[in-house]
Amino acid sequence: MVNVLVTGGAGFIGSAVVRHLINDTEHQVLNLDKLTYAGNIESLLTVAHSDRYQFSQTDICDRTELDRVLAEFQPDIIMHLAAESHVDRSIEGPADFIETNIVGTYHLLEAARAYWLQLSTDKKAGFRFHHISTDEVYGDLEGTDDLFTETTPYAPSSPYSASKASSDHLVRAWHRTFGLPVVLTNCSNNYGPYHFPEKLIPHMILNALAGKPLPVYGKGNQIRDWLYVEDHARALVLVATTAEIGSTYNIGGHNEKQNIEVVNTLCELLEELHPEKPAGVGSYKDLITYVKDRPGHDLRYAIDASKIAQELGWKPVETFESGLRKTVQWYLDNQIWWQRVLDGEYRLDRIGE
Repeated sequence: MVNVLVTGGAGFIGSAVVRHLINDTEHQVLNLDKLTYAGNIESLLTVAHSDRYQFSQTDICDRTELDRVLAEFQPDIIMHLAAESHVDRSIEGPADFIETNIVGTYHLLEAARAYWLQLSTDKKAGFRFHHISTDEVYGDLEGTDDLFTETTPYAPSSPYSASKASSDHLVRAWHRTFGLPVVLTNCSNNYGPYHFPEKLIPHMILNALAGKPLPVYGKGNQIRDWLYVEDHARALVLVATTAEIGSTYNIGGHNEKQNIEVVNTLCELLEELHPEKPAGVGSYKDLITYVKDRPGHDLRYAIDASKIAQELGWKPVETFESGLRKTVQWYLDNQIWWQRVLDGEYRLDRIGE
């Protein structure tokens, strides 16, 4: 049995990874999460009682606690997803992004290196540190036919993407300099169940259900490649368990859509799946409102995911249409989950991706 430590396992993508590991593999899983505002342990209720699941509320910036956890759990694989991830928040306050995404990754790398060095020869050979990152590190695509590949130069635009680019460079440096066995992945925009409501798709769904405006940045012509989170989780576990040391893979859904297309499609799905609108709302699309664009907003991201398809055999199962339908239906069926999120300190006032 393989021991897999997942940092940020109570977050959106992290919880999907944990659920996949418990439901579809035989691995032992430790979820290490600080439980910041976006960490929601209720996203793991379906697997929390498994005898292969453990949870540790730990900050990746706390080296002493990291050393303790690694010594006790004895991971064979570390999947590092813990990160501050919202672009709008990084513009308002970059400090948390520097602290968690850069300093926290440094502490985790050093703890992992110390742990790895004392392993037996066999255990050392099988150990992997999998760093999960974003396509935003590449910046803005200029050509309409261009795609991000694994060799695209980094050109981050926001404090968030700059902090993730920095963490990517640290991971590669720890491999090159110290020999730490690492693999990296960079993904496109995720969507699906359990998505924190400040992100574009759940934000629009919940605002529409409440009869609130659907605020769209600028002209809504920003293009993103959308990836269903459960497809991403499968890809991440595949990379963590089979990829060659030192390799990097881009993971995308082959679903380029303008933001306004996404919002219009959501409105159409809600007309079909939830036609009972709040009082005074004639059509969900009537709620669409255009607002001032955010600073440094990249126009287009698009992933070339051919390498992971050719080398590891991964392809997304969900189309954008099937995945978005499942997502809308999940929010309609799981009001208790998102209502508990909204009833806390968080207020639905951000509209980023």
